[in-house]
Amino acid sequence: MLVLVVDSSTPAVTAALVEVTANAVVTRAHRCTVDARAHGELLAPQVEAVLADADARPADLAAIVAGLGPGPFTGLRVGLVTAATMGQVLDIPAYGVCSLDAIGHPAAAGEPVLAASDARRREIYWAVYDGAGERLVGPEVGAPSVAADRARELGATVAVGDGAHRYAEVLGLPLRAEPRYPDAGALATLAAERIRAGAAGDPLTPLYLRRPDAVAATARKPVLP
Repeated sequence: MLVLVVDSSTPAVTAALVEVTANAVVTRAHRCTVDARAHGELLAPQVEAVLADADARPADLAAIVAGLGPGPFTGLRVGLVTAATMGQVLDIPAYGVCSLDAIGHPAAAGEPVLAASDARRREIYWAVYDGAGERLVGPEVGAPSVAADRARELGATVAVGDGAHRYAEVLGLPLRAEPRYPDAGALATLAAERIRAGAAGDPLTPLYLRRPDAVAATARKPVLP
């Protein structure tokens, strides 16, 4: 089954085409551009590109997998709207996966790991995974020092992800170089069981973890002096 994977929860705008078989997940095509200001401009052309790279059409897709975040409102919604719209138009299921899982799961190698992405405002989105890549706590948003203390309580001995690189001195943990951003193959692998079972699609609820910066006015302002 051919599956489209998209993620826009971080500055890395990712689209990939993977093949899910009975016992494997194989990447057929992959595009990733790191640009925190161009999610909307980049994702659709990258989806088109990976389909062309694999000589496939949208009608060939059996499912879509999307990173749910956590991530900033503006960027994250691009990937989720794209996945939901394509799923509806093509009448195929769309499955959501926590984007931090696609950092922490592939990085775990027998020891607990802290996965972190940049949340701006001198904070990180973070979660802790056991040695098998199963999430122990999170996702949460907060100061790197708080995440570091909690990670150590859970036995984490290494950190991974763009947020970990940005705040390496505060976290005080050895760094894994990769994956720095959500891994498309990991997103597909984490959804593979649902794909193979033909499970119903998800509502693709975003993990914002914060309220948006822009809020509606709560009271009318007088127009007369």
